[in-house]
Amino acid sequence: MNTTTHIDFLSIFIFIGVFQGIILSYFFIKKSTLNIKANKYQGLLLLSLALLLSEQFLNLTGYIVKVLPITNYSEPLNFTLGPLLYVFINERVNESGHKKNWIHFVIFFLYLGYMSFDFMQSNDFKYNTYVNSFHPDWPLLNAPMIFSNDPLKIKNYVNAATALQMIVYILLALLQVLKKVKQTGKSILNIDDEILESSRNMIFHIITVVMMFILVKLSFKGDTGDYLVGFYVSVFILITTFRVMNDSTYFDRSAFFLDISLSKYSKSSLTEVDKMRILDNITLEFVSKHYFSNNLASLSDLAKRIGESSHHVSQVINEKLNQSFFELLASYRVEEAKRILADKNKNNLTVEEVSETVGYNSKAAFNNAFKRLTDKTPSEYRKLVNII
Repeated sequence: MNTTTHIDFLSIFIFIGVFQGIILSYFFIKKSTLNIKANKYQGLLLLSLALLLSEQFLNLTGYIVKVLPITNYSEPLNFTLGPLLYVFINERVNESGHKKNWIHFVIFFLYLGYMSFDFMQSNDFKYNTYVNSFHPDWPLLNAPMIFSNDPLKIKNYVNAATALQMIVYILLALLQVLKKVKQTGKSILNIDDEILESSRNMIFHIITVVMMFILVKLSFKGDTGDYLVGFYVSVFILITTFRVMNDSTYFDRSAFFLDISLSKYSKSSLTEVDKMRILDNITLEFVSKHYFSNNLASLSDLAKRIGESSHHVSQVINEKLNQSFFELLASYRVEEAKRILADKNKNNLTVEEVSETVGYNSKAAFNNAFKRLTDKTPSEYRKLVNII
């Protein structure tokens, strides 16, 4: 058994990416507040990537031979990446709060169970697996199988299945963003809203990762080229670390770790006086003119009403309120809905009528937003305030 190990710049860089990725995933999950519950899925996506990188580090340096019992421990996580990306984008863009998100992870759990055939193999057999994937020129050990580690003969198709699943979920996530972008009257390449722009950027970077993954698998034997994908992901993890260190409000607003726009408004011409003036005008539209009740409300339309550019309005909402336009819109609509639901003189209004009154075109969208901001459905809230 060859127990040679080595450390170089690349492996150190990937190790730092693993370390920072695990730390960042903890804060994303911990900071999945009432307003940004979707962050838990982003945190889990980052954690999956960090764990995949960790095994890549062990294989790249040869330290996997020191811990052979855990060989291939991260392989099932390949089937979490696509679902986590989609669920995060869907929750963040649509604020849906679906309770059946677990269904997207059925393949992961099935494959995790299937991997038990691999986990129960001898250490010598696991060493041969490592050699076949990363050092095909090394001699193998005499390690006969007591039972097959792949009884269904599907392991040769795992990479193809991973790529296919990722492509499907990327398309689903992109579809959700496109639907929301269409509502703003903009194009996918010209977006003013921070959440939609960051969602788009995140999807584009994931597409790059998938393309790299496919090219690596076509160009390198076994898993010998995986370090290229690992390096790319590590770069973005370290960029996110840099952003966190330079922005104390990073986890309190719309933060996407696979978004390279480090300082979106760094070249803004707005002074503090300009920002407060724009904020006052935004507040006037929402509070005095009830702009939120317009079912066609959009960032571009609001900007036209107050005579500002969409970019500047988005900047002020992001910086001064720590919200996106859609979050601001939802907060005013829900507050107005709470007032209506608590008014005993309006008990004759159905929930659907209330949702239309505050500007929602869909009862489901209203219920989701209300539940997200109050932790209760509109009907539950009405019953509670009537009892009180």
